[in-house]
Amino acid sequence: MKLILSTAAALALMTGAAFAASHAQTVRMGTEGAYPPYNFIDDSGEVAGFERELGDELCARAELTCEWVTNDWDSIIPNLVSGNYDTIIAGMSITDEREEVIDFTQNYYPPTASAYVAASDSVDVMSGVVAAQTATIQAGHVAESGATLVEYATPEETVAAVRNGEADAVFADYDYLKPIVDASGGELTFVGDEVPLGGGIGLGLRESDTELKDKFDAAITSMKEDGTLNTMLKKWFGEETQTY
Repeated sequence: MKLILSTAAALALMTGAAFAASHAQTVRMGTEGAYPPYNFIDDSGEVAGFERELGDELCARAELTCEWVTNDWDSIIPNLVSGNYDTIIAGMSITDEREEVIDFTQNYYPPTASAYVAASDSVDVMSGVVAAQTATIQAGHVAESGATLVEYATPEETVAAVRNGEADAVFADYDYLKPIVDASGGELTFVGDEVPLGGGIGLGLRESDTELKDKFDAAITSMKEDGTLNTMLKKWFGEETQTY
């Protein structure tokens, strides 16, 4: 799902025993809370969505006590590395660039497509102005495509840029854009081809937290093997979504 890294690898030196201090009490699950249906804040002010349900189940299977922490997307990796929470579970695609700074579990969402959405099906997404969320793989793709990239801090702002004419199209995860298009009453439409990016979505962890990574990997494996993960994917993304 989301992509390109905007943090310094030097932050990795700050990890030390950050997880060791918190592990005895709780594991802090860091998410954005602004990328439905992956993660969002519900009417009661709580983290909700696919990744909240998944994360709670993973913690239960791993016999971990977990709490949820929200963080803006553009600083989500630096704040993991510096110890403000212990995982990233925020629709984050596994990429080689990110793995230079943090580690990932196996993916819990298969590699999926990104897509362009515009107000007109005549938009040329290869030469127009395309909005994407900053520090994402979608932003990186647009920057290399020949289009003019405009970056925004939140996914909502990228869609708003198309609605208000600041951008010709938005490029984001298909699963994020589809319900927006469906609810737009024809105002918005998919244009161009879908683009596969990334190596699926996984939990991000500090490179020093190998024990925690092993626990979550085992929990993800068990959910794949018993079908629970496929059921959860279909619940949140529809019967046609990719599964394991």
